Amino acid sequence: MPVAIITGASKGLGRALAEALAARGWDLVLDARGAEALKEAAESVAGHGTRVAAPAGDVTDAGHRAELVAAARRLGGLDLLVGNASALGAEPLVRLAELPLEGLRRALEVNVVAALGLVHEALPLLRESPAGTVVAVSSDAAAEAYATWGGYGASKAALDQLVAVLGVEEPGLRVWAVDPGDMATDLYAAAVPGDDDHRPAPETVVPAFLRLLDERPASGRYAAQALLEAR
Repeated sequence: MPVAIITGASKGLGRALAEALAARGWDLVLDARGAEALKEAAESVAGHGTRVAAPAGDVTDAGHRAELVAAARRLGGLDLLVGNASALGAEPLVRLAELPLEGLRRALEVNVVAALGLVHEALPLLRESPAGTVVAVSSDAAAEAYATWGGYGASKAALDQLVAVLGVEEPGLRVWAVDPGDMATDLYAAAVPGDDDHRPAPETVVPAFLRLLDERPASGRYAAQALLEAR
């Protein structure tokens, strides 16, 4: 069975992706900081007959990243790494003039430095897979200027650039940055509390990710909405 690591997998998009991959017969290594929510997600995913490892921890911890890859190795290897864990930098979001520098450091550490650290750890296994793939969950805030989203958007823009370069440097892999678009997630609720505008559930964008896995286009940046509209 193919094996995937998914960070930030206890809820939202990460959990939705885990459920979809489990339904397709994937074995999974799931990550999140909250042990109880992660355990519940792992138990749900295991209901598909999937083998699941779910060590709780923070992706900024090098030891935890090594633990995730070791768990994948025990499951037989690694075919897909999904970097979904994200930090906003401030909750709720604030304008750059008020953004604490420590918050910006946290966003960069989680969204960029830890993401690359996990790639470093996982590359040997990914290179061994005939379908080795890295998916980095990006944001439209990486490409558009939205008030209060500056710190988070800057971190995702940096992530996009890392993904672009990694795709060039690792031609044997598929490396995709994916902008999922607006979703009703806890992350968004923390970013903009009190916003009652309707947003789609994370499950609605999962088919875009599955399309990438099925069709395996060239490494690059993709928007989920465009992938869904083209089906």
